[in-house]
Order: sequence, then C-alpha cells, then structure tokens
Amino acid sequence: MSTTSFIILSTIVIYLITVIVIGFKFSKSADSSEFYLGGRKLGPLVTAMSAEASDMSSWLLMGLPGLAYAAGLCDPFWTAVGLALGTYLNWLFIAKRLRLYSSQIGEFTIPGFISGRFGDDKNILRLIAAAVIVIFFIPYTGSGFAACGKLFGTLFNIDYHTAMIISAIVIVLYTTLGGFLAASTTDFIQSIVMSIALVVVFGFGIYKAGGMGEVINNAKTLEGYLSVTATHSADGASTYGVLTTISTLSWGLGYFGMPHILLRFMAIKDHHKLKLSRRIASIWVVIAMGAAILIGIVGSAMTKAGALPALPDGETIIVDISKIISEHGVFATIVAGIILAGILASTMSTADSQLLAASSSVSEDILKHTFGIKLSDKAGIILARCTLLVIGIIGIIVAWDPNSSVFRIVSFAWAGFGAAFAPAIIFGMFWRKTNKWGVLAGMISGGAMVFIWEYLIGPMSPSLAKIYELAPAFAVACIFIVVVSLITGEPSDEVTKEFDKFTESLKAN
Repeated sequence: MSTTSFIILSTIVIYLITVIVIGFKFSKSADSSEFYLGGRKLGPLVTAMSAEASDMSSWLLMGLPGLAYAAGLCDPFWTAVGLALGTYLNWLFIAKRLRLYSSQIGEFTIPGFISGRFGDDKNILRLIAAAVIVIFFIPYTGSGFAACGKLFGTLFNIDYHTAMIISAIVIVLYTTLGGFLAASTTDFIQSIVMSIALVVVFGFGIYKAGGMGEVINNAKTLEGYLSVTATHSADGASTYGVLTTISTLSWGLGYFGMPHILLRFMAIKDHHKLKLSRRIASIWVVIAMGAAILIGIVGSAMTKAGALPALPDGETIIVDISKIISEHGVFATIVAGIILAGILASTMSTADSQLLAASSSVSEDILKHTFGIKLSDKAGIILARCTLLVIGIIGIIVAWDPNSSVFRIVSFAWAGFGAAFAPAIIFGMFWRKTNKWGVLAGMISGGAMVFIWEYLIGPMSPSLAKIYELAPAFAVACIFIVVVSLITGEPSDEVTKEFDKFTESLKAN
C-alpha cells in the first residue's frame, strides 16, 4: 500500500473508531423508548443537524453532483428547490405539532403515532405503517451500503463486496450499541464532516479548472448545461417541460413523510427551540445542496481542462477529485481522507436512522403491539438490537449488485414514504374529520401507486414516465383520505376530544 493510501485509510479508520466509541457511550438505554427516541433529550442544534444529515444521504455527495456533472444545472436545480422548500415547510408546519401530539398520546414511533392519533385499537394502521417502513427502508439502507462499497472500491481498488460489508458492519455496530442518541450524535458530527468535504472539494475544483471564469465558459459551451428549462446530453439539449418541473419539485412533498426526519421532531427536549432548529436546518440544506450541484458543474470544467478524466459514472466525482487532492502533500492527503470520510458520513448518517426506524417498526409496532408479545425492558432492548442486526443483513443482500444507482434507489424509496405517510401526517395534524379508514386507504393507495406508476404506467407511456412517481401517488393518497373519511363518517368522540386537546395545547405553546 502506498503512503498516500495509508494516510487516507488511517484518517477514515480514525473516523470509524470515533463513531463506534460514541455507540459505546450511549449503549445503556433503559428501555426501548429511550433506545428508539432517546428519551426526547435532543438539543436544538443536534436536532437540526442530525435531521438534515440523516436526510442528506449519499445522494448529496454522490448522486446530486453526478447528476449535475452529466446533465447540467436543470434537473438537480429543481430537485434542490423542491427539497429546500419541503425542508422549510416541514419544520414550519409539522415539527412542533408532531412533538406536542406524539408526547400527548405517548407514542415514540411513526406507526405508533399514526395508530394512536386515529384511535386504531386493533393496530391495523400500525401494522400497515410498519410494513411500509420495512418495505421502503430496506432498499434505502441497502443503497447506503452500496455507496460505501463504491467509495472504498474506487479509492483503494479493493473488492466492492468486501468494502460494502465492512462499512455495513460499522454502521450496524454503533447503531445497535447506542440506538437513537448514538445515531443523532454521530449524525451531528457527520454533518460537520460533510460540510468540510463540500467546501474543500468545491474550492479545489475551481482552482484546478482554472478559476470560476473557466467553469462558466465551459458550461456555456455545452448546450443546455446552465439552463433551468433544458437538460444537457451528448446529443444536445432537451426541453425540461412545465410538467416535468412540477414533478421534480414534488421531491419536497416527501419530507412530510420521512420517518427518520419526523423522529427528530419528536425527540427534541424543548419544543420552543424548534424555531432555532428550523433556521439552522434550512440554511444548511440550501448551502449544502448548492455546493453539491456546483461541484458537478466544476467537475465538468476540470475534465475539459485535463485536470480530471472523463467520468463514465459521475457519482464518483468527489472521490476522483479527492484522489487529485491527495497528490499535493501529506496535509492535503489528510484533507482528502476527511473528504472521503464525509462521503462515508453522508451514507452512515442516513443508514443508521433507517436501521433504527425499520427495527422499531418490526420489534415495537409489529411484534409487541400488533401481535401482543409481552417483553421486559431488558428483553425489549435485546429484541430491538437483534431486529436491527437482521435488517442490516438484509440491507447487505439488497446492496450486493455493484451496478445499482444510488440516486435511483433513494428516489424510489423517497416516493414511497412521501406518498404513504406525508398525506396521513398532514391531514392528521390539520383536519379534524380525518378518520382511521381514510388514513388506511391513503397509505395503501399512495404506496401502491408508487409501484404502479414506476412499473406499469411509466413503461406504457414514455411521457408519463418522466413524471416523478411521488407527485401522482401523493395526489391519489390525499384524494382517498378525503373521500373515504367523508364516506365512513367522523372519527370517534375520543379521537375528536384528543384532537381538540392537542389544538388547545398548540395554542398555549
């Protein structure tokens, strides 16, 4: 192994050891509620940054720059606009309400909240919601493992599967040990590492491309590259229509249904601090996504300048730029290691939260509440950790194909959660007449439409295939919630009184 590779590897290993130590620090959870929600002890800064780090998975440092590198500004720009709006509105309208309501009814998982909010005594909603989480989070987690495999495989020329398995073991280990508090604390640290990676790569890329002027000149020579109404390709520019723009903006709708983000809202210690968390989170998201997109555009200029080879897979662009940085001395090599740790951080920060959400769905919502398995606090923790291990193993199996697209897997899972949960959460917070049958119909129809649009309608119609499946699936779920709730009558007096109590509490706070 060369000196450069050794330094980079050592930097990454130190980072991995750090997150494992954090896992050990928080390994003494008193019960499953503390393991899965941290006893609602998070501060505003950790709440904000862990929420966004768990959201900004490997697609931020791999998928988004890769998309900009290949197709120019348009597609990633509208995706980022939708996500930025979704982030802000989610914090503004949902965060405080979810914190107060979930605490009021004593629930600490998303399926549990949905079930408790609508008075589902038979736990049908809990079971369906838990199933949705397992179905969509396992491939989502697998995409994170795959990103780690690509990273180490490209960097050290080692077998993809070996790199992917080692990465997965580390993620599963510290999450299994420390639960929610470990995941949130490491996510906060990971957000810092991700920020450093974006800033350094962006600045170095401009320098190697010959300055910002050269970056802009290169982009202008590529047809449609800087346009927000057309996308670039080897065959020229293609129009990015209004319908496609709207469907891309619909990425933002997914935020209202992301379990790993919503859990951060539920976990903050003082709900009065959520305004501060919102500001921190919104600013960081805009800056991070803007930098990621610009890195892709800068990378194209580097290729033209001969500083970066043409990349068949744009998702490795930050990895390749880091290799170039490592050629500039020992200190630069350490910086390159930190950058690569940032990519690893972006993956780990999402994968750990996904593992926890999927594990809680199986152990708490399905086994304990739906099937009534009685467990002591100690046994509950053991079950939680065993479930997490099993889901991690399944995630490794899902990630076995090295040719899978990180961006595509994430976008499909994002659509699934956005369609199944976002309408249920929104209507549950704002419409008093929403009942359990409407929410059940909405979750099933929304989740099903994601599959129908992706695998049936899309292949049959090339024009409709351009529409992101979240947009039609979200609309279908909303329609079903309204229509079925009105047809089946108002919710029970108990549910209505609980909603009124929540409304009064919201006014008082």
